[in-house]
Amino acid sequence: MSPQATADKVRDVMFADDAASRMLGLQVTEVSPGRAVATMTVRADMLNGFALCHGGLIATLADSAFAFACNSRNALTVAAGFGIDILKSAKLDDVLTATAEETSLAGRTGLYDVTVRNQHGELIAMFRGRSHRLGDRKVFA
Repeated sequence: MSPQATADKVRDVMFADDAASRMLGLQVTEVSPGRAVATMTVRADMLNGFALCHGGLIATLADSAFAFACNSRNALTVAAGFGIDILKSAKLDDVLTATAEETSLAGRTGLYDVTVRNQHGELIAMFRGRSHRLGDRKVFA
């Protein structure tokens, strides 16, 4: 199986069991080895008391893109930690796009940077995730 076909299958297998991403209306629009792009439209039930998208949901979008990117080679990988900086508010009906890109992969650990932008291309958040591969386990057999 080619690296791209592997990434596509990983996306399909992971998304089928990812209730959280589906609940948020998240779509994984692109995936390739070490990279993933996910989108989410801000709904009314995602707003905080100031009518802004809850920061935790922006982090969840970024974390989901990170998960698809770091598992894209069919090596079962989990988050070891992450940090996020929210730079601009997101509002009702904004379409947020999280682009996750592998920065480093060495042994069982990886480092991924994720940008979150709105439909106008404005930078909403920067996320950095650290991953840990779980031995020789696979996402799919």
